[in-house]
Amino acid sequence: MKKLVIGILAHVDAGKTTLSESLLYLSGKIRRPGRVDNKNAYLDTFTLEKSRGITIFSKQAVMNFDDLELTLLDTPGHVDFSAEMERTLQVLDYAILVVSGADGIQSHTKTLWNLLEIHKIPTFIFINKMDQSGTNRQKLMIDIKKELSDNCIPFDEKEDDWYEQIAMCDEEVMESYLNTGNIELEKIRILLAHRNAFPVYFGSALRQIGVEKLIEDLKLYSKIPCYSNELGGKIYKITRDSRGERLTHIKITGGSLKVKDTINTEGIVEKINQIRIYSGEKYNTLSEVEAGTVCALTGLNNTKPGEAIGKERDPISPLLEPILSYQLILPEAIDELQMLPNLKELEEEEPTLRVRWNKDLQSIYIHVMGDVQIEVLQSVILERYGILVTFDKGKIVYKETISTVCEGVGHFEPLRHYAEVHLLLKPGERGSGIIVDSICKEDILEKNWQRLILSHLKEKEHVGVLTGSYITDIEITLVSGKSHNKHTSGGDFREATYRALRQGLKEAETVLLEPYYKFRLELPEKFVGRAMTDIDKMHGQSKIEHADTEKTVLTGIAPVSTMRNYQQELNTFTKGYGKLFISIYGYDVCYNFQKVIEDANYDSERDIENPTSSVFCANGSGYIVPWNEVKKHMHVENYLKAEKPQNTSGKANVNKNSKSTSISLEEIDAIINSTYYSNKGKKNNWKKQKTAKESYYETVSTSRVVKRRPTGDEYLLVDGYNIIFDWDELKNIAKDNLESARIKLIDILNNYQGVRNGHLILVFDAYKNKDRTESTEKFHNISVVFTGENQSADHYIEKFAHDNQSKYRITVASSDGLVQKIIRGLGANILSARELREDVLEVEKRLHDDYLDNKLKKGVPLEESISEIEKAKLKLSVNTSKE
Repeated sequence: MKKLVIGILAHVDAGKTTLSESLLYLSGKIRRPGRVDNKNAYLDTFTLEKSRGITIFSKQAVMNFDDLELTLLDTPGHVDFSAEMERTLQVLDYAILVVSGADGIQSHTKTLWNLLEIHKIPTFIFINKMDQSGTNRQKLMIDIKKELSDNCIPFDEKEDDWYEQIAMCDEEVMESYLNTGNIELEKIRILLAHRNAFPVYFGSALRQIGVEKLIEDLKLYSKIPCYSNELGGKIYKITRDSRGERLTHIKITGGSLKVKDTINTEGIVEKINQIRIYSGEKYNTLSEVEAGTVCALTGLNNTKPGEAIGKERDPISPLLEPILSYQLILPEAIDELQMLPNLKELEEEEPTLRVRWNKDLQSIYIHVMGDVQIEVLQSVILERYGILVTFDKGKIVYKETISTVCEGVGHFEPLRHYAEVHLLLKPGERGSGIIVDSICKEDILEKNWQRLILSHLKEKEHVGVLTGSYITDIEITLVSGKSHNKHTSGGDFREATYRALRQGLKEAETVLLEPYYKFRLELPEKFVGRAMTDIDKMHGQSKIEHADTEKTVLTGIAPVSTMRNYQQELNTFTKGYGKLFISIYGYDVCYNFQKVIEDANYDSERDIENPTSSVFCANGSGYIVPWNEVKKHMHVENYLKAEKPQNTSGKANVNKNSKSTSISLEEIDAIINSTYYSNKGKKNNWKKQKTAKESYYETVSTSRVVKRRPTGDEYLLVDGYNIIFDWDELKNIAKDNLESARIKLIDILNNYQGVRNGHLILVFDAYKNKDRTESTEKFHNISVVFTGENQSADHYIEKFAHDNQSKYRITVASSDGLVQKIIRGLGANILSARELREDVLEVEKRLHDDYLDNKLKKGVPLEESISEIEKAKLKLSVNTSKE
């Protein structure tokens, strides 16, 4: 019988579990389909899954369609359980991506699509809930082609140009089609298997509409994988059954596996006691399984999710990682050290928990994706161990990376020990993680030592030097090293490797990263201005993706730290009409890095578990050399001095501590100019750094170097809505009438411009006007710009600054952190909303004082020159002073 492993993926509430029930019912596996709302779904077996109506753990069901044995893996749709879903991808032959016809393509749908692309999984697309009012097949098809792939083709209703649409997906198929007027079935199968075409089906899983057609085409167009006779397998999950027995979930990808066979993982050999084939809660036992089978093995205690056996290589590292850290709070009667083994057991099943014991604080910390996962963890701990735990409010999980190339050196030489390691550190692409390699020649360092060093780099998650957070997005290359024939042992290279990495991190320019959400925000048109301003204040970016009389759709990214609890605020001001869909975007530069670093209060040179120093030996005893002195004592020549590495990052390579390194002053400036965030994480980051030429040729008495500014007219650009929703008096007006707040701001700035020199441009997003083009209107002595459709004020301001920064003296008034970074990078000045308000108040005070002076000079009594309110205040102050 042919075997196929298919996974069902979707964003939450798309109807993924309902489709699974429909497939099970049509296969004859169950007598009637279960319902999520009835809490009787075949695959949602856990109590919390039933109560919350969501899938939390991936489950397996085996069903038969004629000569096809289909193993269905149902995965979680909630973003908090994305890691569980991603681990399942590595064992799929095909995927069914479910999209809600009512909601369309969501942020998490795009995340799933990208993961399917990375793992190269052929995909069928099922548009669900088409029985609901308001769904539009044609519009949905346009969105799918735009957001996912232009090669998404309807397969449920074959139109006249169906073959032509398929032929457009591949040049060879097109040529064949033009010659024959037809496309062979096998060629269509190959297109789908290679992800060159994606079948789309419209229907309703609840009513079994379109599901039978989906099943028919799965049988017709799927290619059954070819497996070798050599044993291979991919472990994707660890669980425990109701009796506490450990289960290793694996897909056999080659050969066969029998009971009592042995498995070798990382040098540990264990025997298989039992082979189980699960369908929901029930299972059958087999004595042998062949390639293409997904099963659970008992008797293995050292396997891990993500491991490979036999001929298989370890799969792609997970891309979705926890972004929140919580402290575990135990009942008084429970000791933390007693609880730690239980949590380590849970960590085997969910590796992203990353259970950490802080011995200084005597506390346990875990990492999770979100608050729902915390609730699940509480439930599992109570059910399995009978302990009711709680958690603190949680913190953001930050990461660290570098922005410059450097060479890290580690030396470990206490008496009768010896090892030296040289590592080249380069900034990696954002989201690339840690990439480890060696270009060290074997005549310099033997191959076995090189392999050991690479193993030490991979064996743990290394921490950075700013906050002690894990490092990421760094290419680490072993370039040189040294051993001693008599005194070197394996542990010596572990010490030298760790110290080399830390020394390099201390020497490099370091950057603090924070997690970002990708979001889709749907809300009534009248709330868009408020929402866009909120996102600006969150230091996020947004754009209008769609707007009509019923709703407006905003999409963009924002830091998790600022958007994490926004749904509650959104519900309040939209009265429940706003919908926020989020998914994990990844890590990028932290907007408030200085505060985070200060709050962390991390001293990298006092971290005894992660030393930055090296150990040398003289006169029969070892001595410590601090990181910034190591290169004066090292035994192997500096790689960056001896051989200039190929520059792949667009940045010049420089060794800061070697006077003889050959590098020009222009190249040093290139490093500074090409690494926009090169000084992120330094507490004096606000200071303008001297160029290499200034440092070499000029004596500057202060650390601030003043950049020569343009001599043309002065321009002040004001981000209108950013100011309105930052100033309390305007924000209160805007709650009732945004137009009134806008007029009030124009009036305030007109008075303000009457005193200051230059030109003032006030910029507003014209988000309300579809098909509107950019326009400028003159209001007395200021210019007011209304941007075009889907053009934000940020874009206008940034373009103006970019195009005119060499001609005019430009200042931008905005509290948007991203805008401020970009504007500073262009050489313009920044005024925050608060600073502009202070300046406006100062001008108003000056105007008032001048008015009083003129009145008094003309002999007008004071009480006639001030308002009734000011008279009352003056009278009150006089009476108070008398008392």
